[in-house]
Amino acid sequence: MRGVCVSILCVSVILRSAISQPPTESDTYTECTDGYQWDSQTQHCKDINECETIPEACKGEMKCFNHYGGYLCLPRSASVIPAQDPPSQPGTNLESTAREPFNPCPLGYEPQGDSCVDVNECERDEHDCQPSQQCINTPGAFTCQCPDGYRKVGTECIDIDECRYRYCQHRCVNVPGSFSCQCEPGFQLAGNNRSCIDVNECDMGAPCQQRCYNTYGTFLCRCDQGYELGPDGFACNDIDECSYSSYLCQFQCVNEPGKFSCQCPEGYQLLGTRLCQDINECETGEHQCTTGQTCVNIHGAYQCVDTNLCQDPYIQITDNRCVCPVTKPACRDLPFSIVHRYMSITSERSVPSDIFQIQATSVYPGAYNTFRIRSGDDNGDFYIRQINNISAMLVLARAVTGPLEYTLDLEMVSVNPLLSYQTSSALRLSIYVGPHAF
Repeated sequence: MRGVCVSILCVSVILRSAISQPPTESDTYTECTDGYQWDSQTQHCKDINECETIPEACKGEMKCFNHYGGYLCLPRSASVIPAQDPPSQPGTNLESTAREPFNPCPLGYEPQGDSCVDVNECERDEHDCQPSQQCINTPGAFTCQCPDGYRKVGTECIDIDECRYRYCQHRCVNVPGSFSCQCEPGFQLAGNNRSCIDVNECDMGAPCQQRCYNTYGTFLCRCDQGYELGPDGFACNDIDECSYSSYLCQFQCVNEPGKFSCQCPEGYQLLGTRLCQDINECETGEHQCTTGQTCVNIHGAYQCVDTNLCQDPYIQITDNRCVCPVTKPACRDLPFSIVHRYMSITSERSVPSDIFQIQATSVYPGAYNTFRIRSGDDNGDFYIRQINNISAMLVLARAVTGPLEYTLDLEMVSVNPLLSYQTSSALRLSIYVGPHAF
């Protein structure tokens, strides 16, 4: 009997040795039992090594081990240590001609010189690890190890679902043998490939048309003054400020990209940002009056009037005063003097509106003065409101829209009942109504 140890399981295998009887002189014994064949050279039965003679004697992960009279299919990690031969009995002629070499070393070791060295089952392919496993040699044995990301269940390697352990800050995607972390939009993986850090989209070409503000996980687009954010949240559209109010400018509002501006009509200049102010062409020298004329500034323009305004029978005393001598018969029913004045008013004034005050320059004791509009008010647009004995106010009675021009003769009649004396003087007032309400 010879003992065969497989891993921790020892199996006793009865090896039947061929016992050859010395042949007699009359016959020759050449038959052997199963597993042996006759060796004519040694004249003995010789063990057949089925592991060499039988193609693929063992299937799958099993390894073939030859023994006397047969063979074993054992795991690759198994090894066969032949038992010591029993002592020879006197008078017997038993001889084993083919057997496994004796191994005096422990399981997993083999003799090398006078010492035992470890057998690397992984290099010799004498292991039973699954194809998905990795064979790791150990002193006297070996282990089957699963790759990273797998755990061993029985003899199989099962993928570890790392996502169950919340390794990722945002999203975890499990893959065979590993996992990957993903971040929500607006974030990117940190250097540890697990945490998520905010992305500054403004530094990475965010589609904001004008201004970009980074926020945690996203960004905001904002527009410059005069623009408003479009429906897409990125584009900036010009605001037409002129369409919101008609009071932004005194005359005309002009919309521009991102802003608006006010414009004034000809003859006016912008005062500040929205008001219009009349240009005094007579002061700026922008008029075209001749040397024989006087420049009179009016709203939005100017007038050139002749310096000599006196008409017969009046004679000129000063630049704007004409006198009708009493010695001339034609002066009998005319005012003694006429003084020329000029003024300009705006259109659409609220009425009644005081526009010009008449003041007597000479007052005689006991005289009584009255004021009236002598001529020029054919439509009744004006009236006189007397203030006292020496002054009166010209009042605009109806709203007028320019451009218009009036020439009114405002007369003051002086009566002295004690002296039975009456005289009059006139103020010829030229009124220019501008085309605008400013």
